[in-house]
Amino acid sequence: MTRYYAIGAVVAVVVVIVATVFLTMGGQPDDKYAQCRVGQVAGGSKIGGPFTLIDEDGRTVTSEDLIDEPTLLYFGYSFCPDVCPLDNSRNADAVQILEDRGQIVKPVFISIDPERDTPELLKDFTDRLHPRMIGLTGSMEQVKAASKAYRTYFKKQEPEPGDEEYYLIDHSTFSYLVFPDEGFIEFFRRDLTPEQMADQIGCFLEAR
Repeated sequence: MTRYYAIGAVVAVVVVIVATVFLTMGGQPDDKYAQCRVGQVAGGSKIGGPFTLIDEDGRTVTSEDLIDEPTLLYFGYSFCPDVCPLDNSRNADAVQILEDRGQIVKPVFISIDPERDTPELLKDFTDRLHPRMIGLTGSMEQVKAASKAYRTYFKKQEPEPGDEEYYLIDHSTFSYLVFPDEGFIEFFRRDLTPEQMADQIGCFLEAR
């Protein structure tokens, strides 16, 4: 009887290990991008989904309209004093490196601060970073829906009395690679250099 218990315990451990690996890799054992992946989504959690926002030219666009080619998404705000300009500059540099290699990726900046980030302001912000970068804003409900789809976090800090227009926003800092007809592909942390990000994105582009 002890022998059967031991065999059963071993089988149970193997099942748990296999299930853990399966879930950690997003439940896709035949993942064609496996050799490119660095980030992993625990539990096979779904990231990405449809959204509707306003672009920097004042036009209403859906995620389907926007993601018509490989796209790099970042959620932030133009009044951010340090993180957002640095992250978006890094993304723009990575996109340019890829472009120089003959690989095209669309850089997109989604504002989490629709109170201040008007289409006109976003256009100026993105044009300074990369000529093909697109800025998106919208109503707070639209922005929250897009943020929820990509499981990002943001929270407005309380401004000082008398300085209601000058406030900061806490937010997550991942960048998301999305392919048309496939959706979310990978996320990238902010500690990557432009060259590292370009190399990783390039791997996914070649594996499509």
